[in-house]
Parts: sequence; C-alpha cells; structure tokens
Amino acid sequence: MTHHDRLLIIDFGSQVTQLIARRLRELNVYCEIHPFQNVTDAFLETFNPRAVIFSGGPSSVFAEGAPMPPASVFDLKIPILGICYGQQVMMHCLGGKVERGHGTAEFGRAFVTPKDTKLSLLDGWFESDKEQVWMSHGDHVSEIAPGFEVYGTSPNAPFAITADTNRNFYAVQFHPEVHHTPNGKKLYENFVRLAGFTGDWTMGAYRDDAIAKIREQVGDKKVICGLSGGVDSSVAAVLIHEAIGDQLTCVFVDHGLLRLNEADEVVSMFRDNYNIPLIHADEADLFLKELEGVSDPETKRKTIGKLFIDVFQKYANTIEGAEFLAQGTLYPDVIESVSFSGGPSVTIKSHHNVGGLPEKMGLKLVEPLRELFKDEVRALGRELGLPDSFIGRHPFPGPGLAIRCPGEITRDKLEILRKADAVYIDQIRKHGLYDEIWQAFVAILPVRTVGVMGDYRTYDYACALRAVNSVDGMTADYFPFSHEFLGETATRIINEVQGINRVTYDITSKPPGTIEWE
Repeated sequence: MTHHDRLLIIDFGSQVTQLIARRLRELNVYCEIHPFQNVTDAFLETFNPRAVIFSGGPSSVFAEGAPMPPASVFDLKIPILGICYGQQVMMHCLGGKVERGHGTAEFGRAFVTPKDTKLSLLDGWFESDKEQVWMSHGDHVSEIAPGFEVYGTSPNAPFAITADTNRNFYAVQFHPEVHHTPNGKKLYENFVRLAGFTGDWTMGAYRDDAIAKIREQVGDKKVICGLSGGVDSSVAAVLIHEAIGDQLTCVFVDHGLLRLNEADEVVSMFRDNYNIPLIHADEADLFLKELEGVSDPETKRKTIGKLFIDVFQKYANTIEGAEFLAQGTLYPDVIESVSFSGGPSVTIKSHHNVGGLPEKMGLKLVEPLRELFKDEVRALGRELGLPDSFIGRHPFPGPGLAIRCPGEITRDKLEILRKADAVYIDQIRKHGLYDEIWQAFVAILPVRTVGVMGDYRTYDYACALRAVNSVDGMTADYFPFSHEFLGETATRIINEVQGINRVTYDITSKPPGTIEWE
C-alpha cells in the first residue's frame, strides 16, 4: 500500500474546522482532524505528521481548562500553521501575550495589508495591496512570541499575519478556509508546498489502497452490504466488489417509498451491469401496513428505521458464513462522533440505518469510505466507472417519500407523488438545470383544494416544489427558478398527474438539518 505524507489538524472547536480539511483535500493532501484532547505525545509519534495546523475555536487562552496542544508538537521540527485561536494559543505557548477585547475584537469581513518583508506563505497575495479576509475573534495577540515577525496587519489586528521562518511556524488571526477569504486557498497551497507535500492524495491512489486494505481485512470471508441505491452505499458496494468479487452480497431493502422506477434501476444496475450478487428484499407491503394511520414525522422515521433493521437482518441471516457488514460511513460521520467537546450534538432528526446490527449479528464492520468527504466519494465513484447520471443524483433520504408526504401515507398519495416528482425532475433536466441544483423534489401536501379544470369542479391535492442549493448539506437556500419555468412545470404536473390541481413553490431558506420536508 502507498504511504502518504500526512497533515494533522488539531481541532480546538471551530465551527469551520472541516473546511480546513476540505481545502487541503482539494490540494491532494491527505489530512486528518483530531480533537486536541486526543493529541498526546504518543499520538504524535504514531501519526508522524509532516505538518500541523491548529484550528480556530470558541475558547479563550485565559479560561480554566482552555484547549492546548501538547508542548512536544513545537519540538517536531515540522511546519505549523495557527489559525485564529490557533494563533493565540501558539503565541501563548511560545512566550507571546494575548489580551482580551479592549476594542480590538473583530467579527466579519476585514482587510489585511502587508508589511515590507516578503514571506513565502504569502506568494500570490497582496497583488492589489490588500486582501479581504474573514475575522472572528474577541481576544487578540498583543505581543508576538520571540522569533516571530509581523507580515500583515488589519485595522483591529496589528499581528494579523506573523511567522517565525527559522522554525517554519506561521500564524494568522483570520480564517483562510472560508469563502469570505477569497484568496485563502492560495495560502494553504503555499503552506503545504513549504511543508514538502507532493499532492499524491488522488482517488486513483485511494482506490488502489482501499482495495488492498479490504482484501487484507476480509481475507476469504463473506461480506454483506446494505444497499440503499444512494451514492455512498453504491460506491462502497462497487469498491468492495472490485476487491473481493462474489464474497460480497448486497441486500437492497425496498420499502415501497422509492421514486418512480427507482427499485428497477438499482436492481438493474447492480445485478445486471455489475454482476454483483444482490438480494432484492421487496417488503413494500410490510412497511406500508405498519405506516397506516401514522402522521407524526418522527414516528414515521422510527417505524421505518426499526422495520429496516428487522428486514435487513432477516435477509442477511440467509447468507451463510457472512462475517462482515459493509457501510458507507463518511469522514464527517467519523469527525462528528468524536467532537472536540466530547459531547453529543443536538439531534435535529433521526435517520434509519443499520445501527446496532453489527453487535446483534456478531459482524465486523468494513467502512472503505470513512476517510472521504462526500465530493471525494463522487470522485471515487467516477474512478470506479459508475455513470455520471448515477453519481450526480440528488441526495435522497433513507425514509424516502415518507417524509415528502406530510400526514398519513397511502398508496394513492405515494403514486401521485411519484408521478409529480418525475415530471418535475424531467423539467429540470430538460432545462439543463439538474447539475446546478443540489436537491430538488416534490412534496404532496396533506390538504385538498377546490379547483376548476375545464368546466368541472375538482377537489384534489396540492403539491409543493422545492429546489435548494447547498455546499455541504448543512444549510441551503432556494434555487431561483424563472416564472416561465415554474409556470410551465405547474401546467405539466396538473395536466399529466391525476389527483393534483394546485402547485406551489417553496422559497424558504433552510437552517441546518431541515432541508427535507419534515
């Protein structure tokens, strides 16, 4: 297996630490985020980083129990970059001074101007005499540590950019990782170049390494994979099949809450095109019977989640000799399970998965995507030859159409919803907008409205269209369709889908966790 130089990001609790990793991965640099309390002397020796970045964070270096790096990190003789709180903690540890506010707090957009001395970290910066950056700090550095010099200032941050070039220590008060610092990527590019990274973290290399690891972990044993038809589980399945062939069996649980023709498409692609052993567990009747009369969204989710696990276990038990369960766990899932504060995040909404099955069935986990972000999974899928039409599909929730059908679920409402959604997506594709939109779907509303179609009175359902743009799926804003598009789409849905006589478009922006309808 290929050895990749590794960069360590020590997380001090910033809301945007993941963005640092994203920026570095875009530069083909392998990096990992670890909470500060886990970074011990022994950890550093084992991890053996080529460079280290200190993230920002909400703490003050003066606070009792303030997050600190191990002192030994400064003795590794490797480049270190401190960001925001990371700058303050670097100064605090190395002999500088940090002070509270006193009128020098900065939040939001600011402009940094350079000093006369050149710094390799800033190659490509200050071509127009100043750079826009994003500040978010209350405390500030009032005296830099011995060996450091100032290379950039802002109105409220006289030490906005500092460095000790002899030790390759760099520190900035702003956040280069956010898009409000337009030239931030260049700063990271300069830092990894200074650290000697060659940019060998590619999906081709990852594919080869992952296949070798899967073969080493699994040996000649059998693996079962819960296939949802989504991008993550599909990429995981194709990757594992490439590694171990028919030792893998996929179980596709069809809960009757999929989009139009979706079950047939998934079965065709995996069973016919990839020749992957696949069990099509058609349990729509079971799921819909259990959901009869259920209107509360959280009850729907939990009902579907419990049934999913029961059904998956029933079919998985028919695969003799299976010792491993494959899951499409991604790197954000791993990071969030070990938050820097050590506490659980607030649950916005529950999701069904195969949680608990490994213990119940005595299975070991195979998680070949756990080092990847979502966009990297898509890149890996293309590397594996999955068609763009599949890789680029909009996200689809585990509970499926159940959460796009507020109120009670019936077969008739699901059929109406499927047809309306198919027309909507067809319209988006015809207008060349599909790849510009992060997610689009139809929801059927739990009300009927009076309308006139031709010379007849109708009493049918209303539906709502939603289309949102998002970078990471955490927050979203509505997609600005033209009035012509909306009018044309509404006309098609009303004309082609019996049971709908009114169409609305939802233009609310969405905070974290509420992009889906319920």
